[in-house]
Amino acid sequence: MKLDSSVFAQFNDTYKPIMDGVGVCAENYARWLTRKHRTTWIVAPKVGGYTDREEFPVLRFPSIPLPSMKPYRIGLPWLDPHVRKNLNETEFSLIHAHCPFVSGRLALGIARSRGVPFVATFHTKYHDDFSHVLRNKRLVARAVRGIVDFYSAADAVWAPNNATALTLRGYGYTGEIEIMPNGTDLVIPDEPTYSKFRRVGAEAIGVDDDVTVFLFVGQHRWEKNVGLIIDALIRLSRTKTRFRMVFAGEGYAADEMRRRCRPIRDHVKFLGVVLDRDVLKSLYARADLFLFPSLYDNAPLVMREAAAYSCPAVLAEGSSAAEGFPDGDAVFLTPNDPDALALRLESLACDPSLRHRVGERAKEVIYLTWETVVDEVSVRYAEIIAARRRAPR
Repeated sequence: MKLDSSVFAQFNDTYKPIMDGVGVCAENYARWLTRKHRTTWIVAPKVGGYTDREEFPVLRFPSIPLPSMKPYRIGLPWLDPHVRKNLNETEFSLIHAHCPFVSGRLALGIARSRGVPFVATFHTKYHDDFSHVLRNKRLVARAVRGIVDFYSAADAVWAPNNATALTLRGYGYTGEIEIMPNGTDLVIPDEPTYSKFRRVGAEAIGVDDDVTVFLFVGQHRWEKNVGLIIDALIRLSRTKTRFRMVFAGEGYAADEMRRRCRPIRDHVKFLGVVLDRDVLKSLYARADLFLFPSLYDNAPLVMREAAAYSCPAVLAEGSSAAEGFPDGDAVFLTPNDPDALALRLESLACDPSLRHRVGERAKEVIYLTWETVVDEVSVRYAEIIAARRRAPR
């Protein structure tokens, strides 16, 4: 089905240099849609000192820090008349929001005023975020109702997997939800490229070949169960296992994570936010296990990134991220208990052949490119646009 000549827009409350999975999702929608189908904008908060150098248009609006949710920011689009002018003068054929807050409300308002289709993807367990910030059950319940109202206003609601869709159902949403998976922009390397990145990663981390490397990539937040990782590693340090833990990312819990890691500081390296994709590739290549026991994340992009480099993930049993994966097939599962995780890591550190087998399996069943995802997205966009045109005014 052919699309018209106007443009698409992806709205989100985070974008580079603030790195999280939803921002990366919006970025790759814009990149691959622009390359293959239709010019696609990013509309997101401005971050001081950062200059956009994308192949697609990026429209920034003013923002201020959100202190309780570092490094996130809250947008103030109404303070810049040029933002509204640019949005009003652009012929959008479809608007897509990746969050239900400032940018999402801005997107919904523009879509309704212009009479164009509005797609909204539900990515995140917002109830957990509300509980962290508001600390009041009534306010949290009211905020969740606002989330449901937002998605109920969309022409199409998407979620990256069934577990995420069930989360939105649990909030009280009763409409239709379509599954549209996330992908990765990392390309599976050939053997020479993999070996090169593995050497670079070993040098960056400062480890020999006989040291087991664990990796976490993501926002440094307690909701992501990073405390479980730290507690398990403290226990693991009492064994004969030689290991190095690498944390890549930033977040409000980063300083406290460093403090809790003092007993094992010789085993741990904090890299901060990693924007250079080649550096990230080198970390995945050198890592032996990707530790991501988050109970908060729904469909983490970093799992697909790790799978591109045959790095198997260790996930928490019953988590949304573990949906559909039996233990020891493409991932390893662990109870949400530091003693159990420490024992599992000790065992896996001694079994490189098992890690290799599961890592290769992860590459087969978890890896999925954004190019493939966005080809399907463009088909659905065309169908949604056509349906909107057929609908009575």
